[in-house]
Amino acid sequence: MRPSEAQILFVVISLIAFALDFGNAALFNVMNYGAVGDGKHDDAKAFVEAWKAVCEFGGVMYVPEGRNFLLSPVNFQGPCNSTFIHIMVSAPSSLLSRWMRIFFLKLNSWVQISGNVMAPNDKGAWKGCTEDTWLYFSNIKGLMVYGSGKINANGELWWENNALQFVRCDGLNLNGLTHLNSPRNHIGIHRSNNVNISQLRIIAPKDSPNTDGIDVSCSTNVTISRSIIQTGDDCIAINNGSSDIRIMGISCGPGHGISVGSLGRDGSYAAVERIFVTNCNFFGSQNGVRIKTWQGGSGYARDIHFKNITLKDVKNPIIIDQFYCIDQNHCEDQPSAVEVSHVSYEAVYGSSANEKAIQLSCSKSKPCTNIQMFKINIISAIHGEKAYATCNNAKGIESLIVPRVPCLS
Repeated sequence: MRPSEAQILFVVISLIAFALDFGNAALFNVMNYGAVGDGKHDDAKAFVEAWKAVCEFGGVMYVPEGRNFLLSPVNFQGPCNSTFIHIMVSAPSSLLSRWMRIFFLKLNSWVQISGNVMAPNDKGAWKGCTEDTWLYFSNIKGLMVYGSGKINANGELWWENNALQFVRCDGLNLNGLTHLNSPRNHIGIHRSNNVNISQLRIIAPKDSPNTDGIDVSCSTNVTISRSIIQTGDDCIAINNGSSDIRIMGISCGPGHGISVGSLGRDGSYAAVERIFVTNCNFFGSQNGVRIKTWQGGSGYARDIHFKNITLKDVKNPIIIDQFYCIDQNHCEDQPSAVEVSHVSYEAVYGSSANEKAIQLSCSKSKPCTNIQMFKINIISAIHGEKAYATCNNAKGIESLIVPRVPCLS
């Protein structure tokens, strides 16, 4: 049904009203709070003061483009008095897009960064981090972090800290930024619900340790889409306490793939469910789609679905590992395990850098159950070699798959 002229007029008038209200919003330019933006002077204090103002009064926190802002660790703390909080650089390209963006922004808080933000190259400048994190956002509802700029954490100097973390930020939206060289995780999402992440680029050297692209934990209803992730560890990791996670249109590689886990370390209880990974591409990554749990843990990883996956020279295209261990020489067998069940793989195609294309390594005490594989064709990238699958303590069904999985019917 097409909208009536009266409906269209109502929408236009509403957008104009929002635009006029936005025009009266306060603008908090970090340059007016003492930021230099030359990449040499520490602008953290200016960012903190601008944040305090916008958090208290509402409006726009403005980070100018074309500048390099050096920041020592910063804690952006909420809750804020206003939900109209923006960090903004560039204006919309047309009046209509301005109206549409303002309409959207009135329903959320917005942080837009088009300039470059840089971590210090001095280890001593990282003292006083909140939870070992360089840029830490907490207790902020409806926050949007948006822009075309770069967040460079200079992680090659140390590998202990996280770059960017969001804790208790319900309604969070991240879009458009490039994240470079995190010292550990590039982006952490923790205890946050209704999160949308899209159109990011995350880059770190392929040999950099623990530089996960995006880590999600204790969060629900999270969507990650249309992003390029090239790191030294998991492109995306879904950790304990997470549910209703949708991952779509991700390009991963190098890196360790898209992982559910690791779960159940040191005998802990873990619960992950309703995970959907679709339309993702893997290029030269160590793993493709992976579920990993430690021995001795408890709980469950269930209702996990991988569909429309393409692979090119991936070392472990499909893997379930209930014996995950960082130090293989000091991991004793344990009688308990996190239960893995109701996992489906559909339309997975491409090449494996190893002959072993599929590995289902499950515990005798807690076998993997209801594993479903449909329309899979993975060939070996090694000339003259044939791809194969291994399977222990897994039960389920298969149809139209190459290579065949021996323990599935």
